[in-house]
Amino acid sequence: MVTHLLTRIDLMMKTFSKGQKRIALYIEEHYDKAAFMTASKLGETVGVSESTVVRFATELGYNGYPKLQKAMQEMIRNKLTSVQRIEVTSNRIGNDNVLDSVLSQDIEKIRRTIDETSHEDFNKAVDAICNANRIYIFGVRSTAAIANFLGYYFELIFDNVRVITNSSHTATYEHIFKITDRDVLIGISFPRYSTMAVEAMNFARSRGAHAIAITDSMGSPLVESADSILIARSDMASIVDSLVAPLSLINALIVATVLKKKDDVSETFRQLELVWNREGVYANHDQDVVTKDEENPNDK
Repeated sequence: MVTHLLTRIDLMMKTFSKGQKRIALYIEEHYDKAAFMTASKLGETVGVSESTVVRFATELGYNGYPKLQKAMQEMIRNKLTSVQRIEVTSNRIGNDNVLDSVLSQDIEKIRRTIDETSHEDFNKAVDAICNANRIYIFGVRSTAAIANFLGYYFELIFDNVRVITNSSHTATYEHIFKITDRDVLIGISFPRYSTMAVEAMNFARSRGAHAIAITDSMGSPLVESADSILIARSDMASIVDSLVAPLSLINALIVATVLKKKDDVSETFRQLELVWNREGVYANHDQDVVTKDEENPNDK
């Protein structure tokens, strides 16, 4: 994707107008910043009109500026350092209300996830999970949290679930070296992508296991080895990875497996409720609250 966009620019540079050349040169040198600018802001930065920026995108073969912007964002997804992410976030949000801005961006990510996730792949993944002999879940660093969340519920539903949240090569291969064509590996990774997640997916695929990628785009390195691809948008540029859409997708995956194994799961949770009640796992808010005076009536 990086080479593709920059090659387009290089090949067409001689045909650009003076204003378009300024845009092209700025993108070549500062695409990490340009990727998060509106057409108006990019035009203001390089000293051209917004309409010139829009025409530039069309000249490059994109269907409008948002498509060019998306191409630039794909270029830098795995390249922004943490410091650059902070700077980009500051430029995007500026003096706006941080709470409203972040929540609105997360809502948009869920909307895009609904539009972009393949229902066919989702159903295929559910079938593979329900029929698997063993289920491996791989997620490290920030994705370890949602890998553990998925693992918690899957361990209540299935008998043989292994959650891997250690990015060590040795530890990972020790967990998955027995994987077979009767198993499933769910690899979870978002920018900046884990190299170990890619290796785990490749290894699982080489052993014939059904590999499920939960990632952010078709440009993710996990996609190449995946049998089922579940896209969940997580493209906030800040130091904090937005996992709202991925977690929502995982919720859907859990619900779908529960519905598919409804009878078995219902009996499992009926037994669990008995244990939880007996052991007092959850607080009972219906119990009368005992006041200090009631505990010590003679201390009045």
